[in-house]
Amino acid sequence: MIGVFDSGHGGLTVFRALTMRFPQLPFVYLGDHANVPYGDRPSDEIVALTRSGAEALFRRGCRLVLLGCNTATCVAARTLQKDWLAVSGWPGRNILGIVAPTVEAATQTPWAVTTPQYPQKYNTDTIAVFGTTRTIASHAYPEEIRKRCPKVTVVQQTCPELAAAIERGAHDASLDSLVREGVAALLAQTDGMPPHWAILGCTHYPLVERLFRLHLPDFTRLLSQPQVVADSLEDYLQRHPSYAEGAAAAPPLLLTTGDPTRVNTTARIFWPGAPPFRHLGL
Repeated sequence: MIGVFDSGHGGLTVFRALTMRFPQLPFVYLGDHANVPYGDRPSDEIVALTRSGAEALFRRGCRLVLLGCNTATCVAARTLQKDWLAVSGWPGRNILGIVAPTVEAATQTPWAVTTPQYPQKYNTDTIAVFGTTRTIASHAYPEEIRKRCPKVTVVQQTCPELAAAIERGAHDASLDSLVREGVAALLAQTDGMPPHWAILGCTHYPLVERLFRLHLPDFTRLLSQPQVVADSLEDYLQRHPSYAEGAAAAPPLLLTTGDPTRVNTTARIFWPGAPPFRHLGL
């Protein structure tokens, strides 16, 4: 069984893509809606909440947990992977983040390669990163991209109101205005030169990918995380088949620390026809 943890609804875009890519595998989603949003919380709280979510999924039989949240990944993933799992009492389990596969796709370099290699070390592309305030402030994407492609120009742009507008079901006109403002602000940083790549660094943003496509030229390649993460997990399971062995197919299970009735209403924006959420206390 494979778990996906998110602070709220955004990870549903990734979760849905995974259930479609791997219909033979059982997946469990846990949204920490009781504590959302994570962006305004101190780092130690984000680490503690993410650890609690991972443990809850381990207790339900998940041997692999994917963090479907950019904030949780940027702030907590490395600490949990390096400092907690080894002493956690959960042998044979692992936690994966959402940043690594995105950086791999943007740099065309495996995550394990952290020193510049040919031809990536000569890459002079411009890579844009659109994200929430906390994800951008972490500088996780520029740091990891430049380890592999030191000559690349990484330009970050916050879209502080976009995720909330998506969650409340704002009309296309409002969403289009927010995306247009974000793209215009990014282009102001590049003197009007469009990026070669654009990372949609929030799992809400796939729902408005078409609007980013509208306001960026055709040559800008969009990296939308559901597809990227599904590709990465397919590769990971080929290299680590034990995480998928013995798993019987089952309908996807959605869990929340919040009120399922309220959560289900918003979930329909992210996944029409999604199975109903059930409450899980942490």
